[in-house]
Amino acid sequence: MALDDSLLGSAAPALPDVPRVAPYGDREVPDGVEVVGLDVPAGRLTALVAAPAGQVRGAALLVPGFTGSKEDFLPVLRPLADAGWLVLAYSRRGQPDSVMPAGSDAYAVEREARDVLDVAGLLRERLAPGLPLHLLGHSYGGILTRAAVLVDPSPFASYTMFCSGPHGWALGPDGRAVSVDDVVGSVRESVGLARAAVHGPLVDLTPAQRFETRRLADAHLEGLEASAVTLQLVPDATDELAAVARAHALPVHVVHGDADDAWPIAWQREMAERLGARYTVVPGAGHSPQNDQPAATAQVWSEFWAGAAS
Repeated sequence: MALDDSLLGSAAPALPDVPRVAPYGDREVPDGVEVVGLDVPAGRLTALVAAPAGQVRGAALLVPGFTGSKEDFLPVLRPLADAGWLVLAYSRRGQPDSVMPAGSDAYAVEREARDVLDVAGLLRERLAPGLPLHLLGHSYGGILTRAAVLVDPSPFASYTMFCSGPHGWALGPDGRAVSVDDVVGSVRESVGLARAAVHGPLVDLTPAQRFETRRLADAHLEGLEASAVTLQLVPDATDELAAVARAHALPVHVVHGDADDAWPIAWQREMAERLGARYTVVPGAGHSPQNDQPAATAQVWSEFWAGAAS
């Protein structure tokens, strides 16, 4: 993607003396992507950072979802950096190789929203001073980033809800209310199976499946339980977000794959309408277009960020 000269900012910053850490798992980290530690009040969060080789037009902060991690964004980091963006994706508290505080209260939406703002502050102060900062949350990360924007939208030049929705899934597929005990039990069963599987050879799994199995096994169980309950019960805050976006002239983007099978597409489309947001569907993609269609997804994000920062 060619850069628009009118949007170019200062020369790409050299990464300052932030701690480098070892990669998690066996996912290959592309050349030009650094694995770093972010020391915020909650503790150390690990992150992937990609910076442009030349001039930079802005920065982007990417927040992963429920059972995800920073590695979910690996396919788009270099394409985004090549398009002129300094990009940081971090693993949330409770996700493998980030801090894992004890107790389910530590994983409340309000606590993780504070992490988003703390990382944004560090990014703006040390990695991208003076640059517009664009915020994106994937799936459950959309719930957390939305909460952060509602607390303080001022750090951000734009906000993207990516394969995320307006509220939780209070009802199961059969239309009955889902109990908290059922949700927690399902999470414990899934984690138990993953932890049992990692002691075997995992020979019948693809490399991606092996990584995801190990990641689930290594995740903090209480954090997963708390997040799963939130996914069921989180209330609709679309109107509140719309009001904040209007008051602060914050551009909002709703993006999902055309075959997203997690958050209902109808919910996402209606949410975009209520927000007055830009709405984009990525063809040939499911719940993770950044993995299914990385080039197209990077272009969709880049074009929106460029317009928001102009």
